[in-house]
Amino acid sequence: MSKVYTGASTSIDGYVAGPDFSGFDRLFAWYQAGDVAFTVPTGSMTVHLTPASAAHYSGLIEATGALVVGRKLYDMTNGWGGRHPMGVHTVVLTHRPLPDNEHFTFINGSIEEAVSVAAEHAGDKGVGLNSGEIARQAIDAGLVDEIFLDLVPVILGGGTPFFAPGRGYQLEGPTSVVESTSVTHLRYEVKYETAEAG
Repeated sequence: MSKVYTGASTSIDGYVAGPDFSGFDRLFAWYQAGDVAFTVPTGSMTVHLTPASAAHYSGLIEATGALVVGRKLYDMTNGWGGRHPMGVHTVVLTHRPLPDNEHFTFINGSIEEAVSVAAEHAGDKGVGLNSGEIARQAIDAGLVDEIFLDLVPVILGGGTPFFAPGRGYQLEGPTSVVESTSVTHLRYEVKYETAEAG
């Protein structure tokens, strides 16, 4: 099965959004912190990264064969205009499915089913999960192999945390550390705690 990962730009105090969904300008400032013009596979967006961030970001895109996202993100982005910027097949987990098409599959079912369908589309590449509820469901189901954190040197003081209580697990690593301007890219393996017999 494909390797499954999730990740996000995260503040030093662990938030992916500040109070009332604020702080995104600071969390994503690293996308415009360099001189390397990087255009996503669909051509729908160009960012300006440092060489270190560009190498990290391009490697992540190259390793990803499919995505699983929630309906809230799909709606917020208006379905990315018909195709996710990464150019890969995207599975949308939702109680309000739309008709499937070339670029999207809508699943009204479990996180296990959504990840399984994404893995079929991914082939020998990985499956990426958007952070938030989708990632939490997948972690609780024991499906996530790796977590990528784009650690940004800001303190938001509250808001939406990346990590939430749920199934017991530990992070091993970091297995990769990429230092850049306004961000440090970290990669961890997820190890799940098993109940002891007795």
